[in-house]
Amino acid sequence: MTMSVHPVDEVPPLRRLAVFGFQHVLAMYAGAVAVPLIVGGAMKLSAADLAYLITADLLVCGVATLIQCVGFLRFGVRLPIVQGCTFAAVSPMVLIGTTGGGLPAIYGSVIVSGCAIMLLAPVFGGLLHFFPPLVTGTVILIIGLSLLPVAGDWVAGGRGSKDFGEPGNLALAAFVLAVVLGVQRFAPAFLSRIAVLIGIAVGVAVAVPFGFTDFGGVRDADWVGISTPFHFGTPVFRASAIVSMLVVALVTMTETTGDLITVGELTGRRVEPRSLADGLRADGLSTVLGGVFNTFPYTAYAQNVGLIGMTRVRSRWVVATAGGILVVLGLLPKLGAVVAAIPAPVLGGAGLVMFGTVAASGLRTLAEVDLKAGHNVTVVAVSLAVGMLPVGVPTVYERFPDWFRTVMNSGISAGSLTAIALNLLFNHRPAKAGTAATGGRGGAEYGEVADEHGKDV
Repeated sequence: MTMSVHPVDEVPPLRRLAVFGFQHVLAMYAGAVAVPLIVGGAMKLSAADLAYLITADLLVCGVATLIQCVGFLRFGVRLPIVQGCTFAAVSPMVLIGTTGGGLPAIYGSVIVSGCAIMLLAPVFGGLLHFFPPLVTGTVILIIGLSLLPVAGDWVAGGRGSKDFGEPGNLALAAFVLAVVLGVQRFAPAFLSRIAVLIGIAVGVAVAVPFGFTDFGGVRDADWVGISTPFHFGTPVFRASAIVSMLVVALVTMTETTGDLITVGELTGRRVEPRSLADGLRADGLSTVLGGVFNTFPYTAYAQNVGLIGMTRVRSRWVVATAGGILVVLGLLPKLGAVVAAIPAPVLGGAGLVMFGTVAASGLRTLAEVDLKAGHNVTVVAVSLAVGMLPVGVPTVYERFPDWFRTVMNSGISAGSLTAIALNLLFNHRPAKAGTAATGGRGGAEYGEVADEHGKDV
């Protein structure tokens, strides 16, 4: 009698591995290169140094993804998780880099924060009982809604582009969206699973003759580029920079926890305290590698969570293949330039579906919670409002201290912390024991949640 293999551990045929893996690369590529572009641009680096940052980033993205998916020892959650640079670190890194510290001070603080994440991983793993379905559903919903403005920027042509908001950009994005939906609705099962890849390919084919993009930059790119440790100098360890990056580390650990729980729900392999700690430990190791190989802190990419929910392809080996492709792109800048030439509206049309799927997954998790019981609706409503505040009004916390902005400017971390705090306030007081019992699985007591987590959360 053969033992059945969990869908997460299934190894699809090589052709499907490559196609599904490349689809994941396209879903995260724009976000992955955005962080080095923003930080390097703020520091007024040369074009050559910017190109170096991007190739180094892609290389470590791939290595980090392989660590998370394949795993070794106690590193890696062994779920289909794509790793990429966290946007939570952008503002602190720009501040560190432009106030005299430069890239060496950034990398020193990144290395220390990565070590701190590895040390704190078991602590966060033990806090998993603070994430019952009431909290996880709210966090997943906030993740999806927080990503939609990113897709909106792409649809309009990419923030900062000269033709931002031109009707042609929106028309191209709408065309790609229509192709993705058409393939999902009418194509055979296999093709429907690569609807995003087909939509992007068709979108690029239409975009080139209409002048939305050209591949001239591919000719100028090098064939081979190898990132060497400490290319920009020996790391400098400054106390102020380290403190700000440690705050970022706590934010990214909170975000990663939400992403790992989400993927666990989508794949049917729910995250336990030990596997959560392993996933966070891999985040820390990847962040240390980022500091060594001239790039930045790493976290699980929510963009790809939506792709898993949409395609229902749950194999971690598909995402591991995506990691391998990213390594190749990091070593072969010319191939990376080909992917970089994909116009933003094409990515935006696909992103609307993927990121909306994440939000819908949150609603599906909340459907398991009795929202008529106790104050569960209040927990969801206030957490959603706090999480969306910096998304809708990005400058709302502009006059607050840096550490506060680092935490609260991330809608995901702000909403997550609010959901945890309100769930504790309303559902974990002794006086609420009676209502907690009837409040659905979102209102269970500590021990109850911890005991049944492996089965029901």
